[in-house]
Amino acid sequence: MGGHPEKDQGDAEGSDAALLRAVAGGDSAAMAALYDRHAGWLHARLTRRCADPEVVREVLQDTFVTVWRSAAGHRGKEAGGWLWTIAARRLVDARRAHERAARVAPLERADGGGYEAAAVAPSAEDRVLAALEYGDVGTALDRISPELREVLRATVVDGLTTRETARLLGIPEGTVKSRAMRARAELRAVLTQLNPSSMTRSSMTPPPMGGPA
Repeated sequence: MGGHPEKDQGDAEGSDAALLRAVAGGDSAAMAALYDRHAGWLHARLTRRCADPEVVREVLQDTFVTVWRSAAGHRGKEAGGWLWTIAARRLVDARRAHERAARVAPLERADGGGYEAAAVAPSAEDRVLAALEYGDVGTALDRISPELREVLRATVVDGLTTRETARLLGIPEGTVKSRAMRARAELRAVLTQLNPSSMTRSSMTPPPMGGPA
């Protein structure tokens, strides 16, 4: 009477795959159905990572524009994880764009005789994301094994849980955990080679994975 959760989940994923195939064919009704199914949880999850509702709205819109344009590139990955990967990367892009605008605006106000706004300190998450893209950590990330790098990107940059990462990459959850441990070890080794004099544990260790399994 209550149904089987595993079967229900499989049916949902199969239905998502069918919707994405239809979206790839230009079916706007399928796009609307996909939006109705996933926009709510995507919005909630983006809101937990960004306090600006306008940025969240913009990122959510950009996410589904990207889905509309790239649905044909979906290759059987778990749809929820795939959608969140797109949304998380759009959020990183939006933050960078807003940071660039914030750096330019005070200069423009100063040139015009106006006031300069106080600088906003970056959040801990912003600092982690920046470190994973720039500087020694970004360089080291590019040098570790590809299969380990993709696990770190999924769990740290994209904020996926162990289960979501496993579905996204098509590997067991235990493999996700073991690769994450190996990735940290490789990252530490490369960072030591790059900058042995200034290594600290806080600068060389990425944060915990995206969330509970």
